[in-house]
Amino acid sequence: MQFPQPVLYDASRWGHIEVSDSDRLTFLHNQSTNGFKLLKVADICETTFLTSTARTIDLATAYILEDRVLLTVSPNGAEPLIKFLDRYIFFADKVTLKDVSAETTLFRILGETSGEYLASLGLELPTEGYVKTTIADTEVLITASSGIGLPGYSLVLPAIAANTVKAALNLEPCTDAQWETLRIQQGRPMPGQELTSDFNPLESGLWHTISFVKGCYIGQETIARLDTYKGVKQQLWGFDLPSPVEVGTAIFAIEDAEAKIGTVTSVVDTEEGAIGLAYVRTKAGGAGTVVRIGDRETTLRDLPYLTRDKV
Repeated sequence: MQFPQPVLYDASRWGHIEVSDSDRLTFLHNQSTNGFKLLKVADICETTFLTSTARTIDLATAYILEDRVLLTVSPNGAEPLIKFLDRYIFFADKVTLKDVSAETTLFRILGETSGEYLASLGLELPTEGYVKTTIADTEVLITASSGIGLPGYSLVLPAIAANTVKAALNLEPCTDAQWETLRIQQGRPMPGQELTSDFNPLESGLWHTISFVKGCYIGQETIARLDTYKGVKQQLWGFDLPSPVEVGTAIFAIEDAEAKIGTVTSVVDTEEGAIGLAYVRTKAGGAGTVVRIGDRETTLRDLPYLTRDKV
């Protein structure tokens, strides 16, 4: 899917958590996969939150602000993540968690010419981290990331000003259906689909969210063991079919019709046919491997958003 002109995806369904007080960076450093202790104001990073057995709860983007950290999490993800993290705040910890999803919203600007368009509006654009700028008298954080590995930008702003800023940007909308197609095409995993109690972030291709040099965090022992002993048993890949199949459809090896090697996790129908995501056993092969899904054969393809080794 290509956009000749920039489009705006209104990601207001996504959740936001404010992490404040003096221990905020140490707390996030100890509770998630990425390194926070060396981050400074205007930095951003992606990080994952895991169970003690390294199953992925959510994938988040962290914005380091002057007096707090803002986490953008998946739709409806703020409340359950806060409940999970609350268990790890002890009496002496100076950390406060607040669900600010109702007060904060997120726009994704997508398209090859997004930067040129935003610059034509007189906006300062970052090359890394984020910058603060003003749109329609509203302070906005802009990052040089579309959130799915395509050219674009993300804007974080007060929810109360969403319609005003949207009008000032004057862009065609990207629908939820178009976003889902792009997400699957690029391979961004989502809770309830690719991020569940069945999978860890190494299997999900989220190596870029993990620091392999920092100390302990929730799930660290499992991640370190999988890395050391090359124990990633399954990986996330893309596939194409003439028409959709059901989520949960089994995937089989071509040479053995009874050998189940994977499971479909997401599917969307497009004008060119169906595309989907699936976990496939590492030993069965990766990109370029021919498999059978239902009664049809297809070739597994790599996913631009994902990483499969240390970065």
